[in-house]
Amino acid sequence: MDTYEEKRSLLLEMIAFSTVDGQLHKREYEFLFIVANELNIEKGGFNDLFHQELPKLPIRTEFQRIQQFYRLALLMHSDGVLHKKEAVAIQQIAIDMGLNPEATKRILKLMKEAPNAIINAEVLLNVFQEQQN
Repeated sequence: MDTYEEKRSLLLEMIAFSTVDGQLHKREYEFLFIVANELNIEKGGFNDLFHQELPKLPIRTEFQRIQQFYRLALLMHSDGVLHKKEAVAIQQIAIDMGLNPEATKRILKLMKEAPNAIINAEVLLNVFQEQQN
């Protein structure tokens, strides 16, 4: 992630996704705040993002798109409730990102089966690489 605008764009996408079910759960907000900290975005700037609608910047590399998909999937699981709207939205976002639909379905299934929705980074990347072969 090179620029502040790219980081802000990723967070805006995550914020929009977090409210697709009609509400922002406290655990979703906390997860978003952790991501903002990792991206070096201060709390004031982070909170301002909830009141902004800026154009999304395209994610440059496939690795970054996979990372963002995984962040969104973790966000989806963070409140402990999987809404149908979230499942539909994340699949559409993945398609819009140009990610393989079969790989994304497989990742979501693995996350659903995992005790804490976390899967190994190597497994994540392998699933996407398998679909390319």
